[in-house]
Amino acid sequence: MSKPLFDRMLYGGDYNPEQWPREIWDEDLRIFKKAHINSATINVFSWAKLQPSEHEYQFEELDEIIEGLAKDNYDIVLATSTAALPAWMCRKYPDVTRVDFEGRKHGFGHRHNHCPNSPNFKRFASQLVYKLAERYGDHPNIKLWHISNEYGGECYCDDCAKAFRVWVKDKYGTIEAVNEAWNMHFWGHTLYSFEDIIPPNYLGDGISDTAAAFAGLSIDYRRFNSDSLLDNYKMERDIIRQFDKETPATTNLMGTYKGLDYFKWAKEMDVVSWDNYPSYNTPLSNVAMNHDLMRGLKDGQSFMLMEQTPSQQNWQPYNALKRPGKMRAQSYQTIAHGADTIQFFQLRRSKGAVEKFHGAVIEHAGHENTRVFRETAELGAELEKLGDTLIGAETKAKVGIYFDWDTYWALEYTSGPTVDLRYVDQIQQYYDACYNKQVAVDMIHTASDFEQYDVILAPVLYMVKEDLAEKIEQFVEQGGSFVTTFMSGIVDKSDNVHLGGYPGPLRNVLGVWVEEIDALAPGQTNQIRTEQALFTQSEFSCRMVCDLMHSEGAEVIAEYGSDFYAGMPAITKNVFGKGEAWYVGTVPEQMVLNELIGNLLDQKGIQGYDNLPEGVEIASREKEGKAYYFVMNHTEEAQIVTTPFENFRNLLTGETENHQMNLKPFDVKILVEA
Repeated sequence: MSKPLFDRMLYGGDYNPEQWPREIWDEDLRIFKKAHINSATINVFSWAKLQPSEHEYQFEELDEIIEGLAKDNYDIVLATSTAALPAWMCRKYPDVTRVDFEGRKHGFGHRHNHCPNSPNFKRFASQLVYKLAERYGDHPNIKLWHISNEYGGECYCDDCAKAFRVWVKDKYGTIEAVNEAWNMHFWGHTLYSFEDIIPPNYLGDGISDTAAAFAGLSIDYRRFNSDSLLDNYKMERDIIRQFDKETPATTNLMGTYKGLDYFKWAKEMDVVSWDNYPSYNTPLSNVAMNHDLMRGLKDGQSFMLMEQTPSQQNWQPYNALKRPGKMRAQSYQTIAHGADTIQFFQLRRSKGAVEKFHGAVIEHAGHENTRVFRETAELGAELEKLGDTLIGAETKAKVGIYFDWDTYWALEYTSGPTVDLRYVDQIQQYYDACYNKQVAVDMIHTASDFEQYDVILAPVLYMVKEDLAEKIEQFVEQGGSFVTTFMSGIVDKSDNVHLGGYPGPLRNVLGVWVEEIDALAPGQTNQIRTEQALFTQSEFSCRMVCDLMHSEGAEVIAEYGSDFYAGMPAITKNVFGKGEAWYVGTVPEQMVLNELIGNLLDQKGIQGYDNLPEGVEIASREKEGKAYYFVMNHTEEAQIVTTPFENFRNLLTGETENHQMNLKPFDVKILVEA
């Protein structure tokens, strides 16, 4: 286990005192203390105040903010302010703003609005971060550097076009190799020079976020854009390191955000942090999967919750209040899946602009006599009592779910078989089958150690690159159980089809050959029929996609029930070495996946906590030989559950719990063996 980055659980959030008169600051700190808040994230959007003109810097107000927090022993998360550009910069140096997918040049406005390849943006951002690090790099209360904020978006300007050509040349070497990789002889798109390369926006070969004339080109532009923004992050981090070698650095990620390859980003981050904003109807399993993905980015290292709202969002279509107790239960779910911090956006609610109705610890009423404050204070007291007990605790998982941003991009650019196919949706279905059994899951990637898992699930593994097929074969051969699906093994890293029949390089381990892929329109279904005892029914429905496949040694587990391919395999199992590889050739109803994957987990002796009431979750973390079990009721109804935790001590109350527990609405128990 790596050394924990913090000696206490950071509890606080985004704080913007520069937006308020000074007489409010002391009142804020008084209220924060009553909520047991011990940290503040500051300076996130302060560039305009720190640098009011090209050659003028003003740090006096930030000095006051930092010293005021330090005097009361707050841990400080210091942001670099580079996520929103000052107006003077956009006016004087228009190259700093972006050109969007439609080819429109943006002016001053919004945030996350900079061109990552603008020379002037990089010059001014570097100068600002240099001055911040020089001034505050040795401050003892600064526990974390927060670089920029929620990186995202794309730019298609001339500076990006020039940088993209350099990126492509570094990757491929020759224009002939580029033509081969992108299959540019199609439609007579042969490139004669690197100067012929045009960014794939709407004015070029781009069509939309999910369609492209040449997917290889568009995927590479996705990679380039992710790399360009990552270079911005690394630029700021490396400047900080000139003055501060020790304090960790991060930036806040956004779950399954499509735009950036977070596995690549995580390699450059000291700790992963992310912003969790489920809507009123987001399934619990989706929130859990996102937490597990954030933990998986650095192969199981604890992550930070950088932002959540204590009450409601402002930007979703329906911004329902969190019911009493829900924020607390959501916070403990975050901790249960690997977080070492709980932080909010925001600490004081803004008085104007777009986020004025986004929840905060201090509401517009301006005092602590509110429901939201009381709940925040109660949670803060509990976290203070827990101290460092859970800091750095690990999740022990024997199930891995493969997640890959290259596949994410490529699958959703592909022209066919159906516009309804979405990568994260398919991943979620297989995660849900594990969540149904309440077993721990790691979200893994190409470089992960497959050998530490007993079961690996890889839905829609469309892009098989490098040595992934060999790695999968080795995993199965040594006794692992591997599950994949339709639209797997189709293309290489440049989105060119693996010729010779689907599923390409996975054909050997799966023991099947896919001849055609049928797409079912919305509302259309087929049936899959089986005589296998692992299913409780003999017939199920399926939708969206149906592979027409042939067994090449694999056992046929289920067949299609109708259409001209009735009787062809729909689900197969292939014994390969000591293990087995499963192929699901369609989108079956969830019960099929629950029972198939549940059976695999039982075979491997992977125990979960199934048969719980809907909305009740059990998760665990381990530290120094002790296991901590989180029993959480995410519903507004009282629940009675039976668990194996007889005579376990509840860390939150000190009471001893019996195996049968009465859970109040949104109740949470953290149990350890007495």
